[in-house]
Amino acid sequence: MSFRQFLTILYARRGVVLGVLALVLAATVAVSALLPPKWTATAAVIVDSKGADPVSGIILPTQMLPGYMATQVDIIQSQNVALKVVRNLKLAESPISHQEWLDATGGRGSIEVWLADLLLKRLDVRPSRESSVVNVSFSGVDPKFAAVVANAFAQAYIDTNLELKVEPARQTAQWFSERTRTLRQDVEGSSAKLAEYQRAKGIVSLDERLETENARLEQLNSQLSLAAAQTADAQSRQRLARDFASSGSAQDSIPEVIANPLVQNLKTELSRQEGKLKELTTRFGANHPQVIENSAEVQAIRQRLKEEMAGVVVGLDNNARIAQRREAEIRAQVAAQKDRVLALKKERDELAALMREAENAQKAFDVTTQRYTQTNLESLATQTNVAVLSPAAEPIQPSFPKWPLNIAAALALGSLLGIGVALLLELLDQRIRSAADILGQLRLPVLATLPAARAPGALRARLVRRLRRADAAH
Repeated sequence: MSFRQFLTILYARRGVVLGVLALVLAATVAVSALLPPKWTATAAVIVDSKGADPVSGIILPTQMLPGYMATQVDIIQSQNVALKVVRNLKLAESPISHQEWLDATGGRGSIEVWLADLLLKRLDVRPSRESSVVNVSFSGVDPKFAAVVANAFAQAYIDTNLELKVEPARQTAQWFSERTRTLRQDVEGSSAKLAEYQRAKGIVSLDERLETENARLEQLNSQLSLAAAQTADAQSRQRLARDFASSGSAQDSIPEVIANPLVQNLKTELSRQEGKLKELTTRFGANHPQVIENSAEVQAIRQRLKEEMAGVVVGLDNNARIAQRREAEIRAQVAAQKDRVLALKKERDELAALMREAENAQKAFDVTTQRYTQTNLESLATQTNVAVLSPAAEPIQPSFPKWPLNIAAALALGSLLGIGVALLLELLDQRIRSAADILGQLRLPVLATLPAARAPGALRARLVRRLRRADAAH
């Protein structure tokens, strides 16, 4: 079928096309007039994607996630928000709503859930493209009720958003409160243990005591070093004297004996008396009274010198023993002082451990208290990052039916339906409308084309049937 033939068919059956179009238009007008009008009220809600936490001041990064706005749309369309709307507007208390619920469900289930489902069916939530604004629309037969419900959904969404933020903070604050009480007991216990340890050990200032005892230990170590040196020197002199004695040497050859001033004086006196005795013996003889007296004096000096040298040797032994005994005493004092210092260090370590335990308990308590204060403030928050940008107002014109749109749709649908009916009728009752139809349908050559005759319709029909029979005979 060519486009010319298509136009020819439409022109020939224009009555059918116009009739179907008129019928569709009439039906559309009738339906639009009979159906009750619906009114749509829209409330705009803005979600602040760059809002900061009012307590901590930290900018929340979760709002920047791609699915955040989709999540907010799902929250608005949730049954939780719808139930809040039902409760806030007290729809379940209406006798009409109660009767409709009884008729629809027979009293089964919850009337609030049933009403919430009905509201959600008439709710339309659409986020604006590339912005943080969400449009909450509600459609109803009453324009005032539609505006009230739209605003109620916006407010219920804000309340739900605040609950979703506050409820976790409230639970966290409760947990931190219990933990704070436990940590307070730990702080009190560790502080009491530290105080009891200091009282039991008599510790006022352990560091000062430790410094004093360390200084005392250093002093004793110095004394011990000096005593050890003195002992070594005394023992060395003692050994030297014993070596001289064991070798058969005279005592006056011992260095300590030689260096003794009294021994030196006695030796000098002995030499003088011996010289005098020799002189007297030469002058008077051995039996002279002066010689005898001087001889006795010489013997006395020799005896005294011998005793003095023996005393020097005994003194070396005594000095060695005294030096050893003093060294042993100082060494014992050093050992006792070391034990005292080690005990103080042990006490200091135990005290430091108790102090660290108390400090750690205090730090944990401080951190937990700080977090409890913060979460408690968050649980008491009354602000959220959602606000009503523009509340829903009572609509002036109904959103349904939309007469221009319905008429345009009826024209388009009626035209298509009329064309379809015309083509269907043409398929059931094909007619010759042009020379091209004779050549295409009867397969006969066209000899001539006559002007259009205004013959009755029956005559034209008989002419077509004869032409078909002629075509069938060939």
